[in-house]
Amino acid sequence: MKSLAHVLAVPYPAQGHVIPMMEFAKKLVHRGCKVTFANTDFIHRRITNAMSSKEDDNCGNGLKLVSIPDGLEHGDDRLNLEKLTGSMQRVMPRKLEELIRKAKNDENRRFTCVVAEGGTGWALEVAKRMEIKTVSFCPVSASTAAVACSIPKLIEDGIIDGSDGTILKKQSFNIAPTMPVISTSAFAWACFDDMMTRKSLFKLTAKSNEFVEKFADYKICNSANELEPDAFSLLPELLPVGPLLASSKLGNQGGNFWAKDSDCLSWLDQQPARSVIYVAFGSFTAFNKKQFQELALGLELTNKPFLWVARPGITLKATAEGDYPQGYKERIGSRGKIVSWAPQEKVLRHPSVACFVSHCGWNSTIEGVSNGVPFLCWPYFADQYLNESYICDVWKIGLRFEKDKGGIIRQGEFKKKVDQLLGDEHFKATAMDLKEKIVNSVQSGCSYKNLSNVIDWIRD
Repeated sequence: MKSLAHVLAVPYPAQGHVIPMMEFAKKLVHRGCKVTFANTDFIHRRITNAMSSKEDDNCGNGLKLVSIPDGLEHGDDRLNLEKLTGSMQRVMPRKLEELIRKAKNDENRRFTCVVAEGGTGWALEVAKRMEIKTVSFCPVSASTAAVACSIPKLIEDGIIDGSDGTILKKQSFNIAPTMPVISTSAFAWACFDDMMTRKSLFKLTAKSNEFVEKFADYKICNSANELEPDAFSLLPELLPVGPLLASSKLGNQGGNFWAKDSDCLSWLDQQPARSVIYVAFGSFTAFNKKQFQELALGLELTNKPFLWVARPGITLKATAEGDYPQGYKERIGSRGKIVSWAPQEKVLRHPSVACFVSHCGWNSTIEGVSNGVPFLCWPYFADQYLNESYICDVWKIGLRFEKDKGGIIRQGEFKKKVDQLLGDEHFKATAMDLKEKIVNSVQSGCSYKNLSNVIDWIRD
């Protein structure tokens, strides 16, 4: 009897990368594969500490969580992307090879496929060297991938310096006539003030392209052709298989770095339909005290119920607790619910949610799109500006905020855009039309067929 396909999944250690690859892992398990999910030691501890017992039970059913050292010490700053990336590239390929070799002589444990992404592209190289099938998983949009793949052309045109990614010509452009305009200042590596971090991320992006191009048997993307057809036309080998969560009926998202506060779902049950402003900025966004307070006051000014995810570290201090305006929580009372982390996939499905104030990370973007929720866009860095362009200019399901001369989104601007979005039924209707297209794609259309074909190939 032939043993089950055994997939080794290796995500980059960031929340927006782990969650979608975990969703792909669940699809593999559902289709009869075994999956070993290899996080770094640091991220593995965060995930297991945040997991409920129910999630732990689910992981035991065909999905095993393991960890690999990232090369840093216990107290090192893993938000230092230059240090983290360099350490990972030095240490993790050897550790991954050791993990694969230990399982090689046991038919029930032997790995038959490695799934990795650009940021962990070295895992694809290790797999190929050991004659194992490979799949490159893209957790960002196809448009973001297309921008990354255009680096050689950007260097040739003198727009960026090929040695470190420095912007030589500040301009806006589009890589295809029907795609949104992109500013050079919004390149992922250009969003950091520290020169060494910029250089490190630029080199990582360029090297990731090489790894994927050389060593991936299949290239898949957590997006849909219906969302960005022109980007997929530019990258014909990149197959849309998502949004993966859109085909899940339960929405039990795994891989969260913080424990989810499910009490907020009971609070949502008590609110009128399409009345709640949902506010969440992902795992990386940070505000100064002034902007944090303007957001808080803006939510108060709307006089509408709101659910706000204010995780630890959302302000530039260790906790946001001391940064709320004086008397704020007493004034808002039960009208506002503030949590440190939320089961976002279930929140966005809830009928009481009217709109999503988001940083426009790709995970959040496609989760909102998959549930027909209109957006108020508050991008922070990297690909989030391009995603904002799709939301506002291409799909037309959301609005931007305008900043004042000091770079602050004021409370009055916040209320104005909330009123504008919720006062125009066109936004909701358009969002629901897009949702229908996405659901059809993942249930029986292009994304479903691509995903099925890839999984069949993995199992063969």
